[in-house]
Amino acid sequence: MHIKTSDQEQLSIGFGGYSCNWGLHMCGLYETEAERDAIIFGYFKQGYLDGDLQLYCPSERTQADFKDKFSQQCPDCASALDDPHHFSLLSAQELYYPDGTFSPWTMDKGLNEFYAESQKNGRRNIRATAEMAWALDAIPGKELLMVYESRLNYFIPGKPWISICLYNINKFSGAQVMNVLRTHPFSISSGIITQNPYYIDPDRWLAENAPEYLPPRN
Repeated sequence: MHIKTSDQEQLSIGFGGYSCNWGLHMCGLYETEAERDAIIFGYFKQGYLDGDLQLYCPSERTQADFKDKFSQQCPDCASALDDPHHFSLLSAQELYYPDGTFSPWTMDKGLNEFYAESQKNGRRNIRATAEMAWALDAIPGKELLMVYESRLNYFIPGKPWISICLYNINKFSGAQVMNVLRTHPFSISSGIITQNPYYIDPDRWLAENAPEYLPPRN
């Protein structure tokens, strides 16, 4: 089933028989490890087959656990996991708060640098996903996570990039999950992808919740 998510080229997502278009930001809501891994393993296996650059940040499992279980699911993928030309496997601290504090501005800088580096030799499609349970820890600045999530809707559209932000609904409160839905235009629930009716455009969401993070207007 194809879900038109932009005017960019199509890609196979890797699970549920879905395809979509590049330039997509969506949340993955799950209750069990099996449900989470059905998303992650299918998504990355397809990315390996397509030659995409892949970025993964686990926070509910160790990197070793991911490598072991994913390699069982996709033996041909195993060699790519240690090759930074194909796969970047980062801890939550490395990706989200390298200096000990989470900052949307720092994330903007890091993502833009990562993207610019990835495209130096021509277009390179990027698949990213992260388990967001790290934000339940006592990380300074984590209250700005939804600001970052909303601002991703400026960064991702128009790029050969797809991000799935993974939220365990057994760990996040109902109010937190609603904020997740408000900042992601598409969602995955029980393995089904839908356009999210709760989504709020970042211009409006930021104006109402964090106007200091609105982009400058000419």
